[in-house]
Amino acid sequence: MADGLSFSALKEKVREGTIDTVLVCMVDMQGRLMGKRFHAEEFVETAHHETHCCNYLLATDLEMATPDGYASTSWRQGYGDYVMKPDLSTLRLMPWLEGTAMVLCDVLDHHHHEPVPHSPREILKRQIARLKAHGLTPMMATELEFFLFRHSYGDIQRSGFRDLEPISLYNEDYHILQTTKEEHVMRPLRNTLRKAGIPVENSKGEAETGQEELNIRYAEALLCADHHTIAKHAAKEIGWAKGHAVTFLPKWHHAKVGSAAHIHMSLMKDGSNVFHDPDGEHSMSETMRHFMAGLIAYAADLTVFLAPYVNSYKRFAKGTFAPTKTAWSIDNRTAGFRLVGEGTKAVRVECRIPGSDMNPYLAQAAMLAAGLKGIEDKLTLEPPAGGDMYENDSVPEIPRTLRAATETLRSSSLAREAFGETVVAHYVRCAEWEQEEFDRVVTDWEIARGFERA
Repeated sequence: MADGLSFSALKEKVREGTIDTVLVCMVDMQGRLMGKRFHAEEFVETAHHETHCCNYLLATDLEMATPDGYASTSWRQGYGDYVMKPDLSTLRLMPWLEGTAMVLCDVLDHHHHEPVPHSPREILKRQIARLKAHGLTPMMATELEFFLFRHSYGDIQRSGFRDLEPISLYNEDYHILQTTKEEHVMRPLRNTLRKAGIPVENSKGEAETGQEELNIRYAEALLCADHHTIAKHAAKEIGWAKGHAVTFLPKWHHAKVGSAAHIHMSLMKDGSNVFHDPDGEHSMSETMRHFMAGLIAYAADLTVFLAPYVNSYKRFAKGTFAPTKTAWSIDNRTAGFRLVGEGTKAVRVECRIPGSDMNPYLAQAAMLAAGLKGIEDKLTLEPPAGGDMYENDSVPEIPRTLRAATETLRSSSLAREAFGETVVAHYVRCAEWEQEEFDRVVTDWEIARGFERA
């Protein structure tokens, strides 16, 4: 049982008639919840064992198109089934939806019932298992940044996504007066997520018009990713119910600051933070130094998992609190990696590269794989960089386009070692398709710039 709803408790609520619907969900490549709404009686009687879905759900894009080029499934292979195996430890209420519970599923091959290796949840579970073999338990927390708009999804879509109006008209970073005006959305988001067993700590205004941040307490890595995914889904549903659109697009306007999903991480062993050494420089242990060195060494290799779309790279801009360099620094928000909690037992690393559009399972798996490689190879951590990292030409840049990041993933020996050839090929194809789809579209910017003057 996780987060307070056991299977027996669910059955009791179904008998009482307080729960009549169970969302049975898998997580797709884009980090979205996909699945079915079961009548609760059917779920407790039969479907809690397993249900099925089309295997194209791990080979589609945001539009649910069916691109060619995937080895796992295709029109030629006929698009068969996957097994969705409910992980009953993830059962929880969805208090913002009437009479509804939900469960997350592991995705299994229909024929031999082994886990599908390119399923995002499985990719993260395998990296957690690799660390467990070293006696280490990864702990993580994510920050969810998003924009809240005055109008609904439907109104905005019908307008052609023009004249977008954020819910506030000025930078609301830490601003209590402005966020009071937004409590009709943010208060039920905080409160119902807590009732769902997701340990929300706080929300705050972020550094742009209409920008919000939601923070959730540290947890073991898989649970952290589950929390993030459900919270992101809830933000959209609650915003929609209140007549507002919520977007996790990292850069919705070129003149606006983008949205991130910073990831904090540390490793535990026997109940203690192995990153902490009271006698170490900056209170960092040798294990932490090797881990951090791995993060930096392989950041470019794995950027596709932190920034999966063309738009993701528009966020990496000077003077916006989004990093452009892979260096680490001490409590410095211009660096790709920030040492947080110096001098305390809570010392940890914050990766500031991921955008709000990341899939948390893939992003966390990527960082764990890079950090573990640093530990295994005892990589040396360079001294921290200081000052304005945007102006520091001595440290490597984050790949600046999806095209460049795709090539670093394609050629990465670390990615193949950590995830396997077939998984790397699968996500390279995913990134290629995003670039191909963008390349064929004529944008409004091109038309306005060249319609008369070209």
